Amino acid sequence: MAGEGGLNLVRKSVKVLDLLAERGEATAAELADDLNEPRSSVYRLLASLQTLDMVEQGPRKGRYRLGIRLVRLGAAVVERFDERDSALPVMERIHAETGETVFLCVRRDMEAVCIERLAGRRVQSLALKLGRPLPLHAGAAPRALLAFEDRDLWARYIAEREPLEGLTPSTPVAADGLVAILEEVRRTGLSVSDQDVTIGIAALGVPVLDYQGHVRAALSISGVREAILGEDADRVRRLLVDGGREISHALGYREPDGQTSALT
Repeated sequence: MAGEGGLNLVRKSVKVLDLLAERGEATAAELADDLNEPRSSVYRLLASLQTLDMVEQGPRKGRYRLGIRLVRLGAAVVERFDERDSALPVMERIHAETGETVFLCVRRDMEAVCIERLAGRRVQSLALKLGRPLPLHAGAAPRALLAFEDRDLWARYIAEREPLEGLTPSTPVAADGLVAILEEVRRTGLSVSDQDVTIGIAALGVPVLDYQGHVRAALSISGVREAILGEDADRVRRLLVDGGREISHALGYREPDGQTSALT
């Protein structure tokens, strides 16, 4: 069963890389505890990953971090997203005009994954880092992604995720409440997050649609609640909505004749 043994080794390697991606740095002992593996096995695995430049020694002795090869691979993965190429100029403009954090997310199975992020100048959201996921029921961008999928997916998501995780007291965790929110997002084309991912932080999100009218991504802006939902809310909302429409048009989306666009 050499093949099965090789697959198990790959699984362990991926778990090590996932843990390092999540933590930034870790010791072999910490990784061994998390993996429930002997330290000697983890040391051998780290040594092998080091020879491939996938893991390297951190600045502090005895600590490991992701290697430069993974940085290159990660950049190559991000570059292949057409959504990112179309969105980046729009994101840079919104960022320059508001100074807030601007995100681009895509759906991967039952999670929203950030594929581009321009950090805010006043406050930086720590919840949605580049490459990191959020559940689809929490946050403006994730709910914008979910709202414009088929309602069958809503039901499957709720069934698989119940009970829904509450990240803060404001996270929608009741199935009927989430469905009502998704219907409103679908009707207005705008998703609003009011402290349901991080206390004190609000966000707006809009869908990015392709030439078939399918949701391809979600564009979002995030910052302290007063900046996003306060006196300047109308301007921020308009910048985001216009930006989402511009990116969608770049991907070939056109509003159906005689129908109201989902991109308000």
